[in-house]
Amino acid sequence: MATRSDPRELGAPLAQRLAATRALTLALAQPLSDADAAIQPFPDASPAKWHLAHTTWFFETFVLRDAGVAPYDDRFAYLFNSYYEGEGDRHARDRRGMLSRPSLDEVRAWRAHVDEGLDRALPSLGPGALALVELGIHHEEQHQELFLTDILATLAANPLEPAYGEATHYPGTAAPLEWINNPDGLTMIGADPATPFAFDCERPRHRALLHPHQLASCPVSNADWDAFIADGGYTTPTLWLSEGWDWARREAVTAPLYWREDGTYFTLAGRVARASAAPVAHISFYEAEAFARWAGARLPREEEWEHAAASDDPASGQQLDHAAAVIPATKTGWFGAVWEWTGSAYLPYPGFVPEEGTVGEYNGKFMSGQMVLKGASCATPRGHVRASYRNFFPPSARWQFSGVRLARDC
Repeated sequence: MATRSDPRELGAPLAQRLAATRALTLALAQPLSDADAAIQPFPDASPAKWHLAHTTWFFETFVLRDAGVAPYDDRFAYLFNSYYEGEGDRHARDRRGMLSRPSLDEVRAWRAHVDEGLDRALPSLGPGALALVELGIHHEEQHQELFLTDILATLAANPLEPAYGEATHYPGTAAPLEWINNPDGLTMIGADPATPFAFDCERPRHRALLHPHQLASCPVSNADWDAFIADGGYTTPTLWLSEGWDWARREAVTAPLYWREDGTYFTLAGRVARASAAPVAHISFYEAEAFARWAGARLPREEEWEHAAASDDPASGQQLDHAAAVIPATKTGWFGAVWEWTGSAYLPYPGFVPEEGTVGEYNGKFMSGQMVLKGASCATPRGHVRASYRNFFPPSARWQFSGVRLARDC
């Protein structure tokens, strides 16, 4: 589940973080109508209402149940379990958009009931239950990002292209790309045992061998991607992995998701002019890999990225601080704006052991067919990530705020 100090020492700060996290999720949903919150644009994206409900189910199931608190509604466990086989049957993932009931207000009432139960139970919870509360906070932060990326996909599917909110503008100019020499030799990666919290997939900390290489000082920009398109990047099969070429042809992919040829893209603030200096977003691993080959480079390996970012502040950069619409802005550090695809498959570290019980299904069961992304995005709650953090998605996924930073061998 996590490496951490004794949870009993967290006391009031844990309760404060729990309250703040739960409040932010409600704030993210505030601009939405019941109809907005019920739509599922495609099977991999969930309705906004489902995110509110699932994160509530998590605390009710894994914390309050063992504290002797009866469920708010016995039927909700079937509707809002995600993939936990140990918790029994569940509603099909691709049918979540059919759940017109319970209403958004009913889900809010359920959340309030569970929050009250958590508030009463926290003072008497033991270390194991407190550890689950902390896991639940980080789990809900992940769903806050998914909430934003999924509602962006939902609104983009509407021909009216309604805005979720007003844009948050971040100053900055394009930084010239520089190639940074990253040391070679043995390094340590994975969560340090002293880290206050880390998911089980970040453990154990272990040695990795770095070969001579360089990393780009900044991610690939929208202007860079325009050049890739203009040079036939999407029509040159020799740039693409075979599976990626087949995917691009099958899905008629000719540009990043939400782009138009008129120089605009769809964002949470509606359709706006593309900022040429901003990091490119909403690209798949396949696209990132093709671009890297076109640029005479490659994707960073997970251990290379983590070693380079270890001394940077993971709470820096453009990340989510409040319920405002977000657009990726110019990025100069290792964290924020866009997640960065690596060339590393999401696989267990040497000696990996998943958590015991049903919560052990949280990460380990997905270590197949996924690629690792590092960093954070403009939709990631600030304070959620660290250098050892391992985000992961299948190589065709691109509705997330996913971009790319280049690497090259020396």
